[in-house]
Amino acid sequence: MKTLYDIPLNKPCTVQKLKCDGPLKRRLLDLGIIKNTKITPVLKSPSGDPTAFEIRGTLIALRKEDASLIEVI
Repeated sequence: MKTLYDIPLNKPCTVQKLKCDGPLKRRLLDLGIIKNTKITPVLKSPSGDPTAFEIRGTLIALRKEDASLIEVI
């Protein structure tokens, strides 16, 4: 299964599962990252981490360690 971190820029994908729990899962859910949500990676920082993602019309930056916990198709 691919993770959000593996998706190339400007290619939309859909959230399938969060592979975390506790406060991090709560934070991701509060940001609107729930099953069947469309997410598009749009910008990478010059160093490659974090990456900005468009989620429900809003740009949200996620670090590699967080993005790699989100399974997508």
